[in-house]
Amino acid sequence: MVILIIIKDLVKIASNYFTNKTIPKSLKESIIIILYKEGKKNYSLLCSYRLITFKTTLAKVLKKHVANIMLKTAEKYKLFSKTRWE
Repeated sequence: MVILIIIKDLVKIASNYFTNKTIPKSLKESIIIILYKEGKKNYSLLCSYRLITFKTTLAKVLKKHVANIMLKTAEKYKLFSKTRWE
């Protein structure tokens, strides 16, 4: 149901990406959270922390959609067949 709401915006972004070869700045941004690693003796060292990155969901959806289009095209033209590489 949600996809029906955002499909027009998603199509605009995808079209813009392919036409202008640019990705909106908001899709490149992510949130990084820093967590302590338990049991470390010295927390002044960088290896005592773990970084977790959250990327925007819209960027993930767009990348997955493009990957699916590429896969279907490759299958259609049999680009992955064994005989092609032998």
